[in-house]
Amino acid sequence: MLGFLNDVKLLTISQNGEQVTSNCQLANKVDYSFDNCPEFDVLFIPGGEGTLGVLDNPITLEFVKKHVPKVKYVLTVCTGSGIVAKTGLLDGKRATTNKIFWDWTTSHGPNVLWVKKARWVVDGKFYTSSGVSAGMDMALGFISDKYGKEVAENVALQTEYDWHKNPDWDPFGDKVFGTNI
Repeated sequence: MLGFLNDVKLLTISQNGEQVTSNCQLANKVDYSFDNCPEFDVLFIPGGEGTLGVLDNPITLEFVKKHVPKVKYVLTVCTGSGIVAKTGLLDGKRATTNKIFWDWTTSHGPNVLWVKKARWVVDGKFYTSSGVSAGMDMALGFISDKYGKEVAENVALQTEYDWHKNPDWDPFGDKVFGTNI
């Protein structure tokens, strides 16, 4: 969604500047490493199974700790909120995460004000979402907040995406899931 904004330059960053392969076996082009990335305004942290190892990686956690105070906004999808939570930078803030990994993710941020029934949550500069489609809704919500509702609606139209505009609409918040962690 953010890639449809004309004045936004997306950068991908990994610890060593090497490609990262998702659990869906898709490799992402990486522009920079943690050591050579330029300053940026928005830190977007994806989630998924890849966060399982990241939460035990002190280099990644230090990168997040270093950049969160400097950026204007932090957007997380799914279990990505657990990465920020583990640094302590979400303490006292409202946030959400994926419901399948709810217990696991929230255990890494005992001082976060976790909101279970939410598609996405905004608290100051932090935008956190539950799952993948909720992450797209959150991104459109962010675009609406920062660029205007008309711009967000245009992005949704360009992508032929059915935007759920209500951050409190969460058909999964009341469901009980087991996890494989």
